[in-house]
Amino acid sequence: MRTHYIAGNWKMNTSKAEAVKLAQDLVKELKDKKNKYMIAPPFVYLDAVAQVVKGSNVILGAQDIAATDNGAHTGEVSAEMLKDIGVQAVIIGHSERRHEIGENDMLINLKVRKALASGLDVVLCIGELLDEREAGNAESVCAFQLDADLSGVTAEQMAHITIAYEPVWAIGTGKTATPADAEEIHAFCRRHIAKLYSQKVADEVIIQYGGSMKAANAEELLAQPDIDGGLIGGASLKADTFVPICVL
Repeated sequence: MRTHYIAGNWKMNTSKAEAVKLAQDLVKELKDKKNKYMIAPPFVYLDAVAQVVKGSNVILGAQDIAATDNGAHTGEVSAEMLKDIGVQAVIIGHSERRHEIGENDMLINLKVRKALASGLDVVLCIGELLDEREAGNAESVCAFQLDADLSGVTAEQMAHITIAYEPVWAIGTGKTATPADAEEIHAFCRRHIAKLYSQKVADEVIIQYGGSMKAANAEELLAQPDIDGGLIGGASLKADTFVPICVL
């Protein structure tokens, strides 16, 4: 039985005081709860939030990572730096990085391998654009991204990989794939991972849903057999909208 893994991606939101207060509220509300939890504040507040979540059951995550080691890479943040302040997991390949910043699958793969080699867990985001879904290519897009982004990742390292399926057209739009639609892609991804690795790896990998999950739809989505959690955006910015998802 896979444990539900609920992660909050705060994106470019909150002030330092708001980030600390939100983290404090979550640590209090989620203490001793049964699921796995992670929050990913903006980079500039990671150190402050790290002091709050230290020793709790809330994992500290980062929203991105450099593909390189420390050095002359202006504006980048390395795995060494993230680990130094207590980061345990990193989100890689989020659609906003892919489609706003222009990250390609080659770079995403380098980041995945760097994070794993550095001892960080990875939440790897995949998903199709609206025109790709309407053209009937959702599965082929997800398969391509899994193939490319997991290149060179061993079966043993897959224990440190979480897949987050995020239909790009449902992120921040209020639109959500129906539970049946989401389950269909989640099940496909699990079958594809079985082809890449083994049925055992596929059975054990956690696959989150990441398209406008909120308290109103989370229970039905999480009831699907292949949906193991959520990568939550807007609903993770307040304890009273995030906690109800976390405790399902």
